[in-house]
Amino acid sequence: MLPRKRAGEGEAVTKGDSIKRQRVSSSSTDNSITGQENSSSDRGSCIEPTITEMAFDNGNQRDIDEDLHSRQLAVYGRETMRRLFASNVLVSGMQGLGVEIAKNLILAGVKSVTLHDEGTVELWDMSSNFVFSEKDLGKNRALASIQKLQELNNAVAVSTLNTKLTKEKLSDFQAKGSIQIFRMAVVFTDINLETAIEFNEYCHNHQPPIAFIKTEVRGLFGSAFCDFGPEFTVFDIDGEEPHTGIIASISNDNPALVSCVDDERLEFQDGDLVVFSEIRGMTELNDGKPRKIKNARPYSFSLDEDTTNYGSYERGGIVTQVKQPKVLKFKPLQEAIKDPGDYLLSDFSKFDRPPLLHLAFQSLDKFVSELGRFPVAGSEEDAQRLISITSDINESSGDGKVDDINPKILRHFAFGARAVLNPMAAMFGGIVGQEVVKACSGKFHPLFQFFYFDSVESLPTEPLDPSEFRPLNSRYDAQISVFGSTMQKKLEDAKVFVVGSGALGCEFLKNLALMGVSCGKHGKLTITDDDVIEKSNLSRQFLFRDWNIGQAKSTVAASAVSLINPLLNIEALQNRVGPETENVFNDTFWENLNVVINALDNVNARLYVDQRCLYFQKPLLESGTLGAKCNTQMVIPHLTENYGASRDPPEKQAPMCTVHSFPHNIDHCLTWARSEFEGLLEKTPAEVNAYLTNPNEYAAAMRKAGDAQARDNLERIIECFDRERCESFQDCITWARLKFEDYFANRVKQLTFTFPEDAATSTGAPFWSAPKRFPRPLQFSATDPSHLHFIMAGSILRAETFGIPVPDWAKHPKKLAEAVNKVMVPDFQPNKDAKIVTDEKATSLATASADDAAVINELIMKLEQCRKSLPPNFMMKPIQFEKDDDTNYHMDLIAALANMRARNYSIPEVDKLKAKFIAGRIIPAIATSTAMATGLVCLELYKVIEGSHKLEDYRNTFANLALPLFSIAEPVPPKVIKHRNMSWTLWDRWIIKNNPTLRELLQWIADKGLNAYSISFGSCLLYSSMIPRHKERMDKKIVDLARDVAKVELPSYRNHLDVVAVCEDDEDNDVDIPQISVYFR
Repeated sequence: MLPRKRAGEGEAVTKGDSIKRQRVSSSSTDNSITGQENSSSDRGSCIEPTITEMAFDNGNQRDIDEDLHSRQLAVYGRETMRRLFASNVLVSGMQGLGVEIAKNLILAGVKSVTLHDEGTVELWDMSSNFVFSEKDLGKNRALASIQKLQELNNAVAVSTLNTKLTKEKLSDFQAKGSIQIFRMAVVFTDINLETAIEFNEYCHNHQPPIAFIKTEVRGLFGSAFCDFGPEFTVFDIDGEEPHTGIIASISNDNPALVSCVDDERLEFQDGDLVVFSEIRGMTELNDGKPRKIKNARPYSFSLDEDTTNYGSYERGGIVTQVKQPKVLKFKPLQEAIKDPGDYLLSDFSKFDRPPLLHLAFQSLDKFVSELGRFPVAGSEEDAQRLISITSDINESSGDGKVDDINPKILRHFAFGARAVLNPMAAMFGGIVGQEVVKACSGKFHPLFQFFYFDSVESLPTEPLDPSEFRPLNSRYDAQISVFGSTMQKKLEDAKVFVVGSGALGCEFLKNLALMGVSCGKHGKLTITDDDVIEKSNLSRQFLFRDWNIGQAKSTVAASAVSLINPLLNIEALQNRVGPETENVFNDTFWENLNVVINALDNVNARLYVDQRCLYFQKPLLESGTLGAKCNTQMVIPHLTENYGASRDPPEKQAPMCTVHSFPHNIDHCLTWARSEFEGLLEKTPAEVNAYLTNPNEYAAAMRKAGDAQARDNLERIIECFDRERCESFQDCITWARLKFEDYFANRVKQLTFTFPEDAATSTGAPFWSAPKRFPRPLQFSATDPSHLHFIMAGSILRAETFGIPVPDWAKHPKKLAEAVNKVMVPDFQPNKDAKIVTDEKATSLATASADDAAVINELIMKLEQCRKSLPPNFMMKPIQFEKDDDTNYHMDLIAALANMRARNYSIPEVDKLKAKFIAGRIIPAIATSTAMATGLVCLELYKVIEGSHKLEDYRNTFANLALPLFSIAEPVPPKVIKHRNMSWTLWDRWIIKNNPTLRELLQWIADKGLNAYSISFGSCLLYSSMIPRHKERMDKKIVDLARDVAKVELPSYRNHLDVVAVCEDDEDNDVDIPQISVYFR
């Protein structure tokens, strides 16, 4: 049993609290619609901080709901979030674009959002505004929006203003704060140029300046303009972690050459500033002073400094990039409109488009001011008038004159000028929402200053009769004014499959409902997702509310989107899409679809759906996000390559020996911690239960395996039954204390005994050279909060596995310290024969032994004896890691394990949130990039549903809203294979009907000038010309061979099977042919 009293401990280095984290200050957050401040309750001096708060030095106020905002925190960080929480935003114009911007900002968690609009809801608005319903017709737009927008985040104060906005009123929204950054931003989505210039001048000259954004969506055209004041400081231009390198050598030279280990390529650029730390020998560089680098190469760079007289470099050292703030000087709108400077390009095939659109939006403003209305869709007279105005403005532009004003583009612009289309609103809602975040926080580089975009390729390929644009007194009239009523009917009758209803899925469903997709009597939208709603979803997945937590995502999303458009024909399923559900998503299901839209979060699922779409020749619209980045890919039958045709290289995995014995960054420590957590609390208890459920069967399986892993499993079970068995919570504390000693003292002592600091390799080189870091053992101290935090988390979770109640005092620092000080810790003696794996190619730490079988037999006998002493019905409770529950102590233990290990190796420690990001493999996510991605995809959906667009009309996109960067290009066509007079691509599938025999199939292939020497079904070989006995199969039906040889049961709904034929031509050259579908029914 576990020892109870403490004995003397061996020599160790005490580090204690030497690595401190900066104490963070809290900001009050607005928590009600009235704007009343609701700050976290102050901790009085009489309230003792928790052990977790003491361990992470954040015992003041928790001002950020990490459960809700974890994915957003992974993008922005705490400081940016605090700035957002103290920022006020006014959004003017509550049509489709304004409400999309407001939605994204409310989800982000700004302090307050004021909705301004003097107009009333019209049927025209229903095409793009997800908060309006027909019962809102005639109401003020701002008042009709507030309730549904407030539901998105009750911590944000949402208010309305439905009277005329004056410049003086803007000052009322300006927040007061000590941080010298913008805390107020105004966004105008529906304002004439003259008034915009007046408001912009006021905002630009205000002290402090008020961030000003003017944005518009006009049909398939959009614009955005940003002015954040005379001088705006960007604190972090890209949001990426500072690049680092592990130093291998530094020359005594002028300039000095710094070489780094070839573990990973350096990401430095010439002119970067870097700081050095932990250098042995040339300690002059450890002064924390930023130094400029030049001649940056993949594994080296030159230092712009003379190190001739410095100490000689010995070993060690880390070089870290220093990110510099950047000051931008914005021009006011009146000046910028005349001298726009460089436009932010999105599509390089439209290099000349931004200057034209710069004129077009000015012309539209003049058109509306002169006639008091927008151009009428389909009116050639109005289009010609707009073209004439554009020509006049262009002639007076001086040096900024555009060579070709392109009447065709201006005609499209005029026809759709009144319409706010949902996909455009979603896209610009994401872009502009992100610009507001930048204005309020100084995080990421702002748009500087004009951005124009169009998607005229989305229009029908053939000219439309003017009658097509006439309003039908329907909620889709705005969309009809751009695409025509025939296209609207196609959208309504579309059969669409949306895979996933998370962040992307919610946005897609909203967009599709507003577009009228699957809202006709022949249309149907199928949504599936096997996941349930968690709290962390609520900051991005806007169809969900806190009362939906624990419910099925697809069901809740379908119900919510039906409120947006009651005409939507939607079916919600909770099935994972994969081979195991092909009885649900069968051939008939796939064949009836018009298009598939992926809203998935993992590559394997994407690849499966991609293969299904490839097989059934269905368009697949693919997208994904990662923080501020997003990408879209169009997979169109016979026009583009498929999703799986190109893949990112796999992530580089750290060698096992690095993770277990030679970590050199916090990721290694957290990988090890996650592995230990699962081994101790999930795998070992599961092995215990597997043994207790059927001891004889388990013992037989271990004997059969007879390897080091089986031996290790048995030893772990015996430990749970014998030496490490816990019967009381004090036993759990003892277990945790001894684990601390084993992990952070004894193992390090053994490692440094086996490999002393001056150890050398077989070649004579120092063993402890970069990237290896020499470790130091820790000496436990109950007064160290981090040590106590490990004991608390470990003992609580150990108690859970044994079903032992946790007393209240377990979370009390003093009482827990008293209990842990009772534990007896044996002295450690290093093992002279210990073997420590140093081979980076090794895949297991367990070492095989010649007598494994004999040892396993002995262990099984011992296990039988131990089992007799167990209480009746004894079972353990395995614990599955769950990162998103802050009350379960899972992340507490993993963070404690990782940080103590980091302390061993002098690696900077991390707080629990950062540990959660890394160990929990959390994908950073924000609402803005999600909204943009779905908007871009839905612009492509118009092309897919219309059905006659060419490859050059489609667009794939990569965007990074942090920079901002947009890279839009045509998709890649599929590879074409030619043989004789035939050609095919991966989209083709050869079909043979009438239930052929093997002989008939081979002859059918031979008629194409090909010799098939192998036919396989799945992993089973049905025929090979090299195997003589296969000739006996010639007159058997292919379907019978599949049943007899492959032993498959073909379900009743399946009317064909697919075989792969390996062929060669008459000159014995292999030819890749399409998959062959053999129809037997």
